[in-house]
Amino acid sequence: MKYVHVGINVTHLEPSIEFYQKVFGVKPIKVKEDYAKFLLDEPGLNFTLNVRDQVEGNQVNHFGFQVETREEITAHKARLENEGFFAREEIDTTCCYAVQDKFWVTDPDGNEWEFFYTKSDSEVHKIEDSTASNRAEPPNNSCC
Repeated sequence: MKYVHVGINVTHLEPSIEFYQKVFGVKPIKVKEDYAKFLLDEPGLNFTLNVRDQVEGNQVNHFGFQVETREEITAHKARLENEGFFAREEIDTTCCYAVQDKFWVTDPDGNEWEFFYTKSDSEVHKIEDSTASNRAEPPNNSCC
């Protein structure tokens, strides 16, 4: 397999292109009146935006990028905050049977994106964390 393909519905193409261009760090390779396509080699991802009249937000739970080091979390978080995003951070959180450092950003249609580093496995699915920093909204109901 060469690429994972994800196509999402969006209500307004331009703000979505701007959001994903900043998140992915690349410009789309194709833009039409009702469509945009990003092609990422690392990770191998064919990601498309498809304009619809209405989107109910977060139709797929969430999306994410797993990184290899804690330093990558810090670098991506700083990069996206420099782009003007609010990053909801969770450090030493237990979810999806793993201990993780992570942060979240949300696109213009309400889709959440998680950047996470897995520190270790856990026998517990999720531990509620009341100490997560920079939380402007309640924690999402599904952590992974």
